Amino acid sequence: MTNRPKNIGTAAETAVVRAARAHGFGLADRLTLTGALDRGDIGLCPGVIVEVKGGQAAKTASDGQIEKWLAETERERINAGADVAILVTARAGIGSPNAHRWWAHWRLSNLVWLQERHVYIPTALTDAPVRLTLAHSLTLLRHAGYGDTPTPETP
Repeated sequence: MTNRPKNIGTAAETAVVRAARAHGFGLADRLTLTGALDRGDIGLCPGVIVEVKGGQAAKTASDGQIEKWLAETERERINAGADVAILVTARAGIGSPNAHRWWAHWRLSNLVWLQERHVYIPTALTDAPVRLTLAHSLTLLRHAGYGDTPTPETP
């Protein structure tokens, strides 16, 4: 007997790992389950974890569901002792071979932390969700010093 939700999750995580490796994160890999102290689904590189949501639930997620998943992702970042955590959700009409085009959800405060730690952000905006593609997020992380060294032709 197969576990359909688990298979959907595994397929989505595998697609994100492949996209990450193709975009400068050669060490990206799925993380082992750790029970109550979950550390996320993927170790992108030292200091960065990714929580992945696939299937229909991800493709049709409401803003409220994204907020819940972002809170889960932050708990996992803390459990993993990571600097940064990203929530990646599958997109309707964009299959696994194009996972680099799936949505990567961030907190604005994490993006600013990557750019400049001394920038003032109004308190009301520090937890604002930000949505980029996974490819754009990976590029941002590479230029912030994570993953492999970016090259001029790397997007």
